Amino acid sequence: MKTPHLPFLLLGLLAAAPRPAPAQGAPPLQAALATVDAGEIRSDLEFIAADELRGRDTVSRGQRIAARYLRARLQRLGFRPGAGDRYLYEYPLESRTLDPASLGATLARGGQERELVHGRDYQVVGGWAVTDLDTEGGVVFGGAGEREDLQAGEPAGNWLLVRWSGQNLWRLAWPARRAGAVGLLLATDPAAESEPVLEHFAGAGGLGDPRVSWPASTQGGQRRSPFPVLALSDELAAELLAGDPAPGAALDAHLHERRAAVVEPVAAEDVCGLWPGRDPALRNEVILLSAHYDHVGASGKTIYNGADDNGSGTCGLLAVAEALAAYGPMRRSVLLIWVSGEEKGLWGSRAWAEQPLLPEGMRPVADINIDMIGRNAPETLFVTPSPEHDQYNRLTEVVQRCAALEGFPALGSADEYWGRSDHAMFARLGIPVCFLFAGEHEDYHRPTDTADKIDYDKIRRVVRTVVRTLDALQEDDLSLAPAAGD
Repeated sequence: MKTPHLPFLLLGLLAAAPRPAPAQGAPPLQAALATVDAGEIRSDLEFIAADELRGRDTVSRGQRIAARYLRARLQRLGFRPGAGDRYLYEYPLESRTLDPASLGATLARGGQERELVHGRDYQVVGGWAVTDLDTEGGVVFGGAGEREDLQAGEPAGNWLLVRWSGQNLWRLAWPARRAGAVGLLLATDPAAESEPVLEHFAGAGGLGDPRVSWPASTQGGQRRSPFPVLALSDELAAELLAGDPAPGAALDAHLHERRAAVVEPVAAEDVCGLWPGRDPALRNEVILLSAHYDHVGASGKTIYNGADDNGSGTCGLLAVAEALAAYGPMRRSVLLIWVSGEEKGLWGSRAWAEQPLLPEGMRPVADINIDMIGRNAPETLFVTPSPEHDQYNRLTEVVQRCAALEGFPALGSADEYWGRSDHAMFARLGIPVCFLFAGEHEDYHRPTDTADKIDYDKIRRVVRTVVRTLDALQEDDLSLAPAAGD
């Protein structure tokens, strides 16, 4: 897959030029709503979810390109830097890459032992085990990795060898791990119309883009133990599976695999743009609007574009930025914050909530978070906290009233997702929060979550809902706590 290059970036930025402002004299809210255009949201999202950005993993080159795209738009629209004197709020992570010189594996079979060569006989896969490891065990055939295949043998203490035909790796590795396997071996499925597994995962083992983690010094507990995954060459797989064994069969092999990681500090980036308020009495009250712009990256030649998750929220927030530029200063200030690391564990919002960075005297008073707003039925939209949630607040009421004006007559409950997106971290600030979400679908966290499947008019209407809500939050009294008895 080709890597990002300058002409591609220039085309993206030129396509993102802001629309002409509405005619002078239009009421601010109507002027703002008039700027929200489904076609322009699509042009942004087709860039953010492009293959060249390789799934915007935290931290990766593709994500850094996305951050600079967002920053350029904020600058062009006249937003002030929202992270001190910068638009990029940096927070520390640890970067891990495998040391190529450390990679080695020994296969013992039929009383003989030989060294395997990384890249020729096998390939380290995935980010689950970019760390120091010394793993060994027998080899058990796991068929296609289905539950009945695992139950047919005894994977505990052994490597589990499965035929891979494009299955989600997490869905293979997690059951194998729970069954007690020491690691997962992938062999090309001859019945599948796919390229050899070794070629597919070439370069996907932490030897290129770094794998990152929250700093060990602030983990607050033990990391989950690593689980190695190796792709095997067709020749090695054929040797191990000679005689066409049944699932569950113990193979005449013992594999010992070794690796070591290089650990370095790295900075991740949230993108922050401040739209200062105009009212001397209220401008220090800041309404946060948040969306995560990261996704889960790529694995070899498979790219997880993340068009809905969360290209939809990312580009929806860009459309809000354009609407604010047309509206002009509100009475209160607004901070747009695109956070990274959401897919890793809400890292970017956690970092900001632990160390908020606002101009002196300013304080956050509410957060509206949008995530996955571009799929499912046109009228389907969910919210948390709902009236049944212990964090319910009047902000939800305001959002519901505004949503009804944009074709969302009744918001469903997203309370089961309370802890799964960034509003949960902003709630730690003691402010009311509200999360808008259109629901999961069959393409969630799959490479099929692409820009051609997005309902852009739905994003447009969610954006207009957010703009209406901001306008409604400009009254003198912003009391959003529920009344007693609510």
